[in-house]
Amino acid sequence: MRVALGKELRALREQKKRTAEADGSDPSTWTAEAVSTRLEFSRSKLSRVEAGEIPLPKLADLEALLNEYGVTDLDERDDLKRMQLDSLKVDPVTSYRAFLPSGMPRYLGLERDSIRIRGYENNAVHGLLQAEIYAAAQMNSARVVEERTSEAVQQGIEARMQRKALLVEDREVHIILTENTLRTCVGDAEVMRAQYAEIIRLCALDNVDVQIIPEKLPTYRAGWNFTVLEFEELDSVVQSDGYRSTTMFSKPADVGLLARQFDAMAKAAPGPSETPRILKDLEEELWK
Repeated sequence: MRVALGKELRALREQKKRTAEADGSDPSTWTAEAVSTRLEFSRSKLSRVEAGEIPLPKLADLEALLNEYGVTDLDERDDLKRMQLDSLKVDPVTSYRAFLPSGMPRYLGLERDSIRIRGYENNAVHGLLQAEIYAAAQMNSARVVEERTSEAVQQGIEARMQRKALLVEDREVHIILTENTLRTCVGDAEVMRAQYAEIIRLCALDNVDVQIIPEKLPTYRAGWNFTVLEFEELDSVVQSDGYRSTTMFSKPADVGLLARQFDAMAKAAPGPSETPRILKDLEEELWK
């Protein structure tokens, strides 16, 4: 959460700099050093907070920054205050979706800024790989249970499809799925055939690798889903979805453990070149 808060604060400051450039005022007044000087922070404090290197321990410092950046929306201020408090906790932080602005987890902002994504899923197809028909079937099946409106479901589908723009950008994406995930019927046979075809299509992209761990392969499997995000200048973070919550790990020990789990599974599973064949065999067995 410390990394996420730093990125939010940097985005607010850079917006002020862009506004200054647009209206002809001096953009240098919105460098991290200039803001730190005005608020009587140490010279490098704000830069290090924005980089996720150090926390912002005082709520008063956050209030001062929000005032400096002209943040008046009470919901946005409250959300950033919660992030600041969560960033001070030692244990992994769970941020509940109900608290997030516009219903969109801040994780997505980190995902957009990453340079490498490594994801593991043992329950459903990873969101970045989902075909629209699969996403729709998955969300509609949970609609009554989760008491979601038709509009909310449609917005969720659209948001998931928008995420896939990441796959055509200059970013390395490596996803591991268990065979059991691909055997679990979501919707019907038509949906599953379309999902298999979408994974095969994405496998053809130069920057996307997908591996499948066969059911009968006697190897290590992590017990829960997670995604490792790597950045050009910031430390890596790991995200894991649970019921109605997203947990973000940023401690080096936690990130290192989950990264090693991913590497172990990637080493043991058939290579990405085998994925189309595995999917075609499963389609022939299950969905013809």
